[in-house]
Amino acid sequence: MDVQRKKGLLDVCVLAVLRRQPSYGYQIVRDVSTCIAVSESTLYPILRRLEAGGLVTTYTQEHNGRVRKYYRITDAGTARIAGFLDEWEEVKRIYVFIKGEETHG
Repeated sequence: MDVQRKKGLLDVCVLAVLRRQPSYGYQIVRDVSTCIAVSESTLYPILRRLEAGGLVTTYTQEHNGRVRKYYRITDAGTARIAGFLDEWEEVKRIYVFIKGEETHG
């Protein structure tokens, strides 16, 4: 898969995980990996980019005596998912056209 396309898909997959509930890095990797391969070394730059873009916010919480950083989706992040889904409809039409399955009439 094209690197730029995969990067965009990973962003939206991370946002989709956070739309369900706030989460932390390791759990996000586990959740996203059920659909597309991602490592922690790939995830953290994505999370920093999403945070810088205002799509997620962070907070810390103690867990088993350790402080854990959690990520939460913002309204802008939810809007990004909606925008992706709108764009996807156009991508599906293009896919059908390229594949040659377009029906006439």
